[in-house]
Amino acid sequence: MNNQRFHIIATSAFGLESVVKDEIKQLGYDITQTENGRVHFEGDAYAVCLSNLWLRCADRVLIEIGNFEATTFDALYEQTKALPWETLIPEDGCFPAAKISSVKSALFSKSDGQRIVKKAVVDRLTCQYGIEAFPENGARFPIHIRMLKDKVSLCIDTSGSGLHKRGYREHAGEAPLKETMAAAMVKLSRWRPDRPFLDPLCGSGTIVIEAAMIGKNMAPGLGRSFVSESWNDAWKKQFDFARREARDAQNDKVFRLLGSDIDGKVLKQARANATLAGVSDYVAFQKLPVGQISTKKHFGVIVTNPPYGERLGDEAEMKALYADMGRVFSEMPDWSYFILCGYPEFERYFGKKATKNRKLYNSMIKTYLYQYFGPLPRRRDSGKMDRNE
Repeated sequence: MNNQRFHIIATSAFGLESVVKDEIKQLGYDITQTENGRVHFEGDAYAVCLSNLWLRCADRVLIEIGNFEATTFDALYEQTKALPWETLIPEDGCFPAAKISSVKSALFSKSDGQRIVKKAVVDRLTCQYGIEAFPENGARFPIHIRMLKDKVSLCIDTSGSGLHKRGYREHAGEAPLKETMAAAMVKLSRWRPDRPFLDPLCGSGTIVIEAAMIGKNMAPGLGRSFVSESWNDAWKKQFDFARREARDAQNDKVFRLLGSDIDGKVLKQARANATLAGVSDYVAFQKLPVGQISTKKHFGVIVTNPPYGERLGDEAEMKALYADMGRVFSEMPDWSYFILCGYPEFERYFGKKATKNRKLYNSMIKTYLYQYFGPLPRRRDSGKMDRNE
């Protein structure tokens, strides 16, 4: 790879760009640009490996091959063909035009856009390699096409499956929260392993598991593979080295995070997921209605995603749940709580205005992270930093 430098883009859900920026900075890279759903930075192949392994809140890691203005398909073809695709794609590479988006662009036909980009890349590689037919039986180099207001960005996906697919969630409840969103909620709560932690509506355990992984400084991508590690031996070696470093980075902190739910079936799934994630020693799940929650612990953190909208058909039942949450949480006056909810009148039925609201998109659903900040415990000096601090 000859220390090749890349323009790297970490994509994210709308509203999580600042969280992803902080994660990239913690990896040691400077941000060059931020836009809706995209954070840009520069780095080498090792930066790509680290980003895939360590970014908890990003959706994918892309390498941008180029960007340009195009209002006609002829311009799209010519400028795509002019880009140096051969710097990544070998003679036997498989390079599907895998994903395309077009927003407020003159080139609104997605199928035509994919066809033109594919043809331009084929023609470019034909000239570069001096061959007429491509077997495409080698490693995959998925091409992502983004057209926004006539500006085209062409990237190669280095992740493969979305980064929310950690590999541990074989079992999930109804309308599961993405792992990336769960991790972002924990990050935004500023929870630390020396504070109690509770998700009183834990479902299949995603928030609790993501918090445990953060507390142990476990790389979220350690248990899965990425499309770019199969590109060639050099890329595989970089990933192997990054994985060894990630395993060594796990800490020896001891803590116990709690999750509760009224559904015993999903709690069984939560325990299985925690085992697959390697955090079963740090979490505990119990069957318990929200209205019966009580604790003598202080300065804890609640992070939860209660049902809303279609997730709970009976609106009266939903409002009663929010009221129960408000009553129970008020009896824990020195706790902080962070509640992701898509119901517009949540605060009314919860009974308390949030200190701060943050608009986030959970898949395509507009939600708010209602943030209620309690007092902080006295912080002990640790003298040691990790990827999450």
